[in-house]
Amino acid sequence: MTTLTDRPGTALVVIDVQRDVVAQSHDRDGVVERIASLVDRARASDVPVVWVQHSDDDLAQGSDGWQYVTELQQRDGEPVVHKRYGDSFEGTDLEQRLAERGVGRIVVVGAQTDMCIRSTLHGALVRGYDVTLVSDAHTTEDLREWGAGASAEQVIAHTNLYWSWAEAPGRTGEVKTAAEVELTPA
Repeated sequence: MTTLTDRPGTALVVIDVQRDVVAQSHDRDGVVERIASLVDRARASDVPVVWVQHSDDDLAQGSDGWQYVTELQQRDGEPVVHKRYGDSFEGTDLEQRLAERGVGRIVVVGAQTDMCIRSTLHGALVRGYDVTLVSDAHTTEDLREWGAGASAEQVIAHTNLYWSWAEAPGRTGEVKTAAEVELTPA
């Protein structure tokens, strides 16, 4: 169990499923469909959905490409965390938003696997959270033309593999498919 012992709740954290971020991503439509299903399940179970939205010099806040994909609609009252770094906790109010909701376990979905997903997974674990990575609900684009040594599929598979062994004193990482994820309120 989480080292945040007074926080038994779970939250679904949706990271950077923005138009320009996922435009060229592996299995974009399938990943977005599975995320939408998880969002629906979380809402039906009264599990908080927290939206994370990235901006930087190449992805200007408020631009068309910065917007979330049309298939994913945020509801009033669901927190939106704006970030400028890979780790969704760094320089944001994500920790505060989760603490207010009594969350000690997060379920992570979104993009980019090799950047913001990995950074957030590690950031959460070191901050005391149990972290579930949804193996078929995160994606990235193929960056081999810029020197990456693996395809998008290989990056996703490798991340799923190594995160399945993630642990720290009093907390764990795990990997489950969207169908296997349990979303239960505190």
